Amino acid sequence: MPWLDFNKLQDEGKDRMIDVTGVKVFSATKAKERELLGELITDWIRSHPDHEIVDKIVTQSSDSEFHCLTITLFYKHNKPS
Repeated sequence: MPWLDFNKLQDEGKDRMIDVTGVKVFSATKAKERELLGELITDWIRSHPDHEIVDKIVTQSSDSEFHCLTITLFYKHNKPS
């Protein structure tokens, strides 16, 4: 698997620069964990109102036994209002 350059992501075949100050990774392999992943991410976003999500990557991988879902959020810190 190639390395991910956090400053350069693919968008419809075009390179673009994004301004990020942090990355949050959510991952689940068990079926029940995958079902609850959306709620976990929503709770995290609500509890971090000073973080603006600027991009995301959804990755699914599996082998003969396990199915893994990973959601990676790229964010930047906003100044408190």
